[in-house]
Amino acid sequence: MALSSILLEILKKPTIGDVFSELMMFVAPLWIAVIVGILVGWAWKPKWADNLGRDMLDCKVSKDSFSPASLKSGFGSIPSLNSLKFQFPSRIPWIADDGVQNDSLSVPPTLNADCSSSQLEKEKSNAVTEEDLEHLCRLVEVKDGGPAWIQMMDRTTPTMGYQAWRRDPVAGPPQYRSRTVFEDATPEMVREFFWDDEHRLKWDDMLIHAETLEECPTTGTMLVHWVRKFPFFCNDREYIIGRRIWESGRSYYCVTKGVPCSSVPRKNKPRRVDLYYSSWCIRAVESRKGDGQLSACEVLLFHHEDMGIPWEIAKLGVRQGMWGAVKKIDPGLRAYQQARTSESPVSRCAFMAQINTKVSADYLRSLESSDSNSLMVESPESSEKLLARNIPKIVIVGGAIVLACSLDRGLLTKALIFGVARRFAKIGRKL
Repeated sequence: MALSSILLEILKKPTIGDVFSELMMFVAPLWIAVIVGILVGWAWKPKWADNLGRDMLDCKVSKDSFSPASLKSGFGSIPSLNSLKFQFPSRIPWIADDGVQNDSLSVPPTLNADCSSSQLEKEKSNAVTEEDLEHLCRLVEVKDGGPAWIQMMDRTTPTMGYQAWRRDPVAGPPQYRSRTVFEDATPEMVREFFWDDEHRLKWDDMLIHAETLEECPTTGTMLVHWVRKFPFFCNDREYIIGRRIWESGRSYYCVTKGVPCSSVPRKNKPRRVDLYYSSWCIRAVESRKGDGQLSACEVLLFHHEDMGIPWEIAKLGVRQGMWGAVKKIDPGLRAYQQARTSESPVSRCAFMAQINTKVSADYLRSLESSDSNSLMVESPESSEKLLARNIPKIVIVGGAIVLACSLDRGLLTKALIFGVARRFAKIGRKL
């Protein structure tokens, strides 16, 4: 009743400005409580809560969610869930943040020297194959049949242009598309730059570990292990990534995606990210100098991953931090160009980037042919529209965080609280 009377008093203010200012003063303590709740909740989280989470919420990942066929509708779907206890981690991914997931994935492909073992043939669905090339081609030509892309960003520097889009599939995490044009750069140099993990450790401050597990000198396929740094209230994330490059003229189709790997055991920390897709089309384009020369390089990137945090919060974080992360790429590329010009030794990863599977332009056109088309929405969403649409969800999710972190009675309680909050957030979005 006290809360209702306060709200009624606020709504009785004579002007909209007075109502808005009073609401802001009313909401400010709630935001402070959200921040304090997050910090206290994570700092004082008891060990018995983690043990309870492991016993009650053991999440199994379906191997079918990583097959190339699952990527044909958008970027893929979330792992299949077949019981209520499996729904909790998928709805509230962070509640299993410190838990050990069961490694129910199939045995990974063996990428040996000659790539001819029977084991590789049996498990080729887990490796990077021509189906992944087909999917990437459809994405490049906007013919994958997915939802419309909504523009998020359009920025320019003297040596780089950047545009970004996002779309939200019916199932699965948000998907991102970006177009970056580097002036005075060749596709070959950019291809090796993105593949060179040794140099990436110097410019990508989120990457703290990179290791090559297996490689195939015949196709250039690689299996790599990454560990990326996350904010202090989350565990770091690890990735087992399969990657391969196809070449058509001076266009390069670079596929990287998460693959199963039982040879690298799962740990409490860092947490394994299973659903991961990040692929590029790299090709020469005309420079904006207007001299008619193909002296610039275009990179079309398609990316999505399930990092284990709520997707709405992940979208907010990506939107706020995207340009700051992108700005670091261009200085990293220029430093790489200078190092290569000075004839410094080529790393093993950069050498593997030069081993490409050649395909003809006619073959690519046959892959791109499709009756279904995605729609490109060129105009970005206005900040007012985004704010109006996200305020109910932000308030509800923030309140759920405070309640969950304050109670801290175990992961099952948090799951129920966040599940209810998610339902009300959906209702608020419809309204």
